[in-house]
Amino acid sequence: MSTTGLSLFDRTLQSTNIWLDEISSEIGPDRAVAWKVLSTVLQALRDQLPVELAAHLGAQLPLLVRGVYYDRFDPTVLPASNRSDEEFMADIQDNLSDIRPVGAQDAIAAVFGVLSRHVSQGQIDKVRRSLRKNIRDMWPDVPGPANASAAK
Repeated sequence: MSTTGLSLFDRTLQSTNIWLDEISSEIGPDRAVAWKVLSTVLQALRDQLPVELAAHLGAQLPLLVRGVYYDRFDPTVLPASNRSDEEFMADIQDNLSDIRPVGAQDAIAAVFGVLSRHVSQGQIDKVRRSLRKNIRDMWPDVPGPANASAAK
């Protein structure tokens, strides 16, 4: 039975809920916090990527997640490679300051893990290779996509 009457919306809600459940299993059972963690880390990651790669990653995200990924997107400043790894972490921590305490490293690990499980392995490899070593090293080693269609 369709929840929204549009299969595209139903699929993106289902996929987004799966992603939020996975993040919640790592950072705690608050979906609002999971959504904030997901959006904060995705936007920080996006800003580290070359524009074309950022767009290719965005295309593999569930439609609802894609919306938050592109929120406040300014392609003219990508990649933000002149920022240090400490600034990357600090920006994430600052953007998480309006929710219950969640460490930036925990947030990054949870979101990078979800991406590794739901985005194609080839895309994840390209994203990882484009990141500075210290950020790339934050990416947990997790199996590839559990369900390649989950991102659609």
